Amino acid sequence: MQGEASRVADRESRDSFAKRLSASGDDAWEIGNELFTITFVLDKNPRLQRALTDPGRPTEDKVRLLNELFGGKVLDMTMAILVDLVGRSWSRAHDIDNAVEDFAVDAMMYQADKDGKTLQVSIELAQLQSALLNLPVVRADLSDADGPLEARYDLLHALIDGAHFDRITVRLAEHSTRNPRNRRYLETIQWLINKFSRHMGESMVTVTAATELSDAQIDRLVKIYTKKVGRPVHIHLVVDRNVIGGMRVQVGHEVTDNTVVAQLQALRRRVKAGTAK
Repeated sequence: MQGEASRVADRESRDSFAKRLSASGDDAWEIGNELFTITFVLDKNPRLQRALTDPGRPTEDKVRLLNELFGGKVLDMTMAILVDLVGRSWSRAHDIDNAVEDFAVDAMMYQADKDGKTLQVSIELAQLQSALLNLPVVRADLSDADGPLEARYDLLHALIDGAHFDRITVRLAEHSTRNPRNRRYLETIQWLINKFSRHMGESMVTVTAATELSDAQIDRLVKIYTKKVGRPVHIHLVVDRNVIGGMRVQVGHEVTDNTVVAQLQALRRRVKAGTAK
């Protein structure tokens, strides 16, 4: 969690670049990739974090350090973002990493806007999340920062290549395993879904059911959850025969599981607890 100074720095910097990033065209893709790489570099170098956020160090020195590291190697917009960030005040040194990552995701969202793929990417992230719900070992391996990166990439692509996801979805999924940033993999995917939802002005509601839902059922869910969350919602339906009946609904981090499988599992736990007594 960022301190107040870092929250202000992050928000104000991103707001000041929003129009320029939105108008950057296909450069947004490259800017996002560069900023993801720089996030990784900063995460691996705490001394660099401190050097770039030290309140006692002149901003000119910080900019000089940026030029030594990245000058001529990144796009002008990427460098302008970094220069702006090092000129701001931070509660903690590593908070600047979070801001760089936020900018990277922003750039990818603006690229998705340009490509007309924003909703598609959001849905694909929800599909990836749904696919991983019953794969705890895979989730753990994707989150294992100590494991070989190539092995994590191979595992990820074995999972998603057949889905033919958009390049932006793939890049976000790769970032999530290349640089877990002390987060669980599903936590990062949910964070990305939330960011895309806010960007579109609506919330993603993932509904898991044993069968397809009718248009009337989906419309009813839209009305219920639009009222509940206070903004338009998009229903992402996952059909999973294994749930037998009922529905599992996830909005952000909130999960309501009324599936038959969940009820049976709860019953088994109660029976087991009663037996143990």
